Amino acid sequence: MVIARLLGDAGHVAVGAASPIPATACTLLGLKNHGRPRLSLLQKREGNPFTEGSRELFDLAGQGRIDVFFLGGAQIDGEANINLVQAGGNRFPGSFGSAFMYFTARRTILFREEHTRRVLVPKVDFVSAPGWSPPGIERRGGPQALVTGRALFSWQKEKRRFRLESVHPGHSAAEVRENTGFDYDADASVQATPAPTVEDLALLRGPVAKRIAENYPDFARRVWGVQETT
Repeated sequence: MVIARLLGDAGHVAVGAASPIPATACTLLGLKNHGRPRLSLLQKREGNPFTEGSRELFDLAGQGRIDVFFLGGAQIDGEANINLVQAGGNRFPGSFGSAFMYFTARRTILFREEHTRRVLVPKVDFVSAPGWSPPGIERRGGPQALVTGRALFSWQKEKRRFRLESVHPGHSAAEVRENTGFDYDADASVQATPAPTVEDLALLRGPVAKRIAENYPDFARRVWGVQETT
């Protein structure tokens, strides 16, 4: 639900191959808002019914027509840099179009379900896509927020630093601080992330779960026990 709230009035949202949670939030919002935002799935040609798959999706982003994109990372640091290439001796799948989309989408929401010092590091080992750019660099977009399994952080563009906005139910501000490798701003008292409503839960467990199963069957089966329909 926190991701759905962050989307606000976005018109066109793009979601990647390993992004079932953002896709779920977009699908929920679309059901509630009569099809808005339009959702494009980066990994599937049929997930882009009005485009030519990923190739045209990058064209749309370059034209400034993608409002929100989602990026995760094997590592994310306090300056909103992400690492999708390598850390230590471990190699990852690679960056694909992450750097391009980070610059061209109007807003980028960073996300990672795992919230540990292994993921949220002081400085990424390799910058796959930078969180900010120096003056004189053409850049339309940048980070809006970071969502993890424990908390929501907002991005402070002028300070180039995250701010803790809320802590998810079942977690605490002290726990978030202990498990975050980078420093960030926070009030003395941090609010709890609002829980989903009864209506939202019904949509998530019903029509949203069925739609998500079409493109992310493993996720739908693990979270809701929904089998992909043919």
